[in-house]
Amino acid sequence: MNNSEQVSESADESATDPANVPAPNPSFAPQHILVTGGAGFIGANFVHWVARNHPQVHMTVLDALTYAGKRENLDGVPAANLTFVHGNICDAELVESLLSGLNQRSAAAVPPIDAIVHFAAESHNDNSILDASPFLNTNVTGTYVLLEAARRHDIRFHHISTDEVYGDLALDEPRKFTELSPYKPSSPYSASKAASDHLVRAWHRTHGLKTTISNCSNNYGPYQHVEKFIPRQITNILAGIRPKLYGQGLAVRDWISVEDHCSAIWTILTQGCIGETYLVGANGEYNNIDVLRMILKLMGRDANDFDHVNDRPGGDKRYAIDATKLQTELGWAPKYTDFEEGLAATIDWYRAHERWWMPDKAGTEEKYRKQGH
Repeated sequence: MNNSEQVSESADESATDPANVPAPNPSFAPQHILVTGGAGFIGANFVHWVARNHPQVHMTVLDALTYAGKRENLDGVPAANLTFVHGNICDAELVESLLSGLNQRSAAAVPPIDAIVHFAAESHNDNSILDASPFLNTNVTGTYVLLEAARRHDIRFHHISTDEVYGDLALDEPRKFTELSPYKPSSPYSASKAASDHLVRAWHRTHGLKTTISNCSNNYGPYQHVEKFIPRQITNILAGIRPKLYGQGLAVRDWISVEDHCSAIWTILTQGCIGETYLVGANGEYNNIDVLRMILKLMGRDANDFDHVNDRPGGDKRYAIDATKLQTELGWAPKYTDFEEGLAATIDWYRAHERWWMPDKAGTEEKYRKQGH
């Protein structure tokens, strides 16, 4: 099926109307990036990716080191590329000190911060259903604090968001999400991310802040907390626990390697048009039961060696990303398109890093047990 069959009619019209295609911006070459949430899953992978591919760039990581962030996730990043600050994005005084250069390791050696890449977020749907308050605090108030600081210092701002702000799609429809899809968040988590997206757009429209937004599909790869679907199944098997599957496992997710997501973020930050949103995906649609059975096969287990558990309230049916805009306007393309090969590499990483995930495993499974999952 081609893209013209997958996107909405309004998106097709927009794509053919030259008036709706933004003029290209001069490329941007950041020298010092403030990476919020840079010790978490995607943030840490981004820091490693930038250090490998753009070693001239310095990064200050601001991370509260909640349960999903670990300082050790940044091990191996050269000291010349990294300043780590333990703190909360809601701490306006701390954020201001970073952008003012008052909290820098060496003002003479490190250039001023010229961009913010904003990963920091509470992100797990199950947790948001139990208690939405941390999601509102971090995802909404924290984003506001960063936007205000960026406005005061005229600093470029890239906001990392999720496809979940668009709600879900029917399992049997050909349509995919585009940048013109309406917002229909289903959970407190996705509602808080939708709110933060709107704040970013408002600060661009009202204050002229140089912003871009990316909404990405489901990521997989190293450093992902064991509460998430793929690492939970892998670590259950490694720990001798039968994997758990929500409902019948028919929900479809659009998977992308975290490496590809990181390269897309860099492309948008450095080449994206100010004020624009870009959807990031790699055409990796699989339903949950097929993903679980793929993991079981790769780990030498029977395809039915798992337990069904209660589905989460309000679970979304299907996510699917049309990344045509990112590909055609900015020339980005995913590199890791063999999902089974990517899963095998992810399994190998968790197998080799048991000391990284094991301390979180028992507590995570106990929490799920109390929820009936």
